[in-house]
Amino acid sequence: MSTSSLRSFEYLESLPGTTFNRLYKEPSTALAIFRRMLPHLAKSLVMAMLYISHPLTFSDLEAWVQPGNRKDRDHTVSLLERLQILKATVQPGKPRAYLLTNPFAASLRLALTGGGGHKSFGVPCDTREQRPVSVAELDEFAREQWEGVLGYMVGSTGISLANEKVNLSPSVKALLQLGGLVEAKGRSVDITQDGFAFILQEVNAQVWTILTLYLENAQQIHDIGPSADGDKLGMDDVDVLSFLFMLGSLELGQGYSKSNLTETQSQMLLDLGDFGVVYQDTTDSPHFYPTRLATTLTSDAGALRTSSVSFDNGLNASSDSKGFIVIETNYRLYAYTSSALQIAILGLFARLSIRYPNMVAGKITRESIRRAVDIGITSDQIISFLTTHAHPQMRKNNPVLPVTVVDQIKLWQMEGDRMKATVGFLFKDFLTPAEFEDPCKYAEEIGVLVWKDEPRRMFFVTKHEQIAAFLKRGKEKRKAT
Repeated sequence: MSTSSLRSFEYLESLPGTTFNRLYKEPSTALAIFRRMLPHLAKSLVMAMLYISHPLTFSDLEAWVQPGNRKDRDHTVSLLERLQILKATVQPGKPRAYLLTNPFAASLRLALTGGGGHKSFGVPCDTREQRPVSVAELDEFAREQWEGVLGYMVGSTGISLANEKVNLSPSVKALLQLGGLVEAKGRSVDITQDGFAFILQEVNAQVWTILTLYLENAQQIHDIGPSADGDKLGMDDVDVLSFLFMLGSLELGQGYSKSNLTETQSQMLLDLGDFGVVYQDTTDSPHFYPTRLATTLTSDAGALRTSSVSFDNGLNASSDSKGFIVIETNYRLYAYTSSALQIAILGLFARLSIRYPNMVAGKITRESIRRAVDIGITSDQIISFLTTHAHPQMRKNNPVLPVTVVDQIKLWQMEGDRMKATVGFLFKDFLTPAEFEDPCKYAEEIGVLVWKDEPRRMFFVTKHEQIAAFLKRGKEKRKAT
């Protein structure tokens, strides 16, 4: 699963079964989750079972996976069960078997073969009578809006990133605060640790992060917005999710009718327009256009980085994508870029002193690193950013960054940080050593084990779903024997 899918998967995982049942009635949703959320092994299992009407026994399923890949097989089955795509059927006297759930299987078949009058993939409309909107214009609109969001987040550097064409709505600012990406302190706004991690992501991952935050906080941002009049908007989760998945299946440059949208989805057009995900000539326009931010939502590749030169011009300029940062052993830093956004990001953890038309110079100091740490940025994030954007000449070195600089950045953070917190789950109270050792070993195999205490029969993991399923299967085996 790609990094940009992880947070959206965690949100989906928390939904009740009835919500999944409504979601999967839309072929566009089933296809989007199949394309975006599932790893290759899961896709292979789904396609192999898609046209099988009878349950598939566990032994048959096991035969499709190489014997040494037990970890991948168990992870895949657990993931499909959590997404309500696969269900286990247990009958007395018969082996454990699996079957694809409906309506997911029916909707995916319909999406792959076509047909039906479901209008799940949007309703294209004829816009020839009006001024057509070109792909270049859509890219420019998306770039300006997205730069406006990122510029607002890194505005604490004091570098002006204002764009007269972009005016962020109170709902956008409220969403960034509710999502923990920025922290408002009076009239000033500071980026947080999560916000800086967000900045480091590629554009597609950033869009999914924002959309997931929107899913979690849609009702709140409307309740506190200036248009709130005491009446609840009643944002329906299924309508919101279905619309987001539909956007990923639309064609760039094609206009789509708003006539088949629900009230929730019509409100979403206004909200997503603030982020540059969709474009409307006016709010009363009978149609809308998805931008490249929307049409690549269900793509495995971050198309925004390479498919549009105009879009790359701010977020990922050609010089920046090749690497633009040079750093010396005396902590002096040179950045060959004219992007105000990239310069503002550098200003979060470096003291910039000189600026030329195509270059800025500065120095990484104890004070600049401590200032970054104080707002939640970690040394690992700073080092990752410097490494990712290192100049081609720097990349000839091994390691890429000077060791003295890397070590000193970590030491400056350690001056104030002595502990590291990890969110997770503690398993304890095992009656026998065997009961403890099996799930503990399994947790280590699937990569979720953080800590264990064998004498006290306790272990700590970052994810509990697969461990709980493992314990349940073990309990069923013991009952059977």
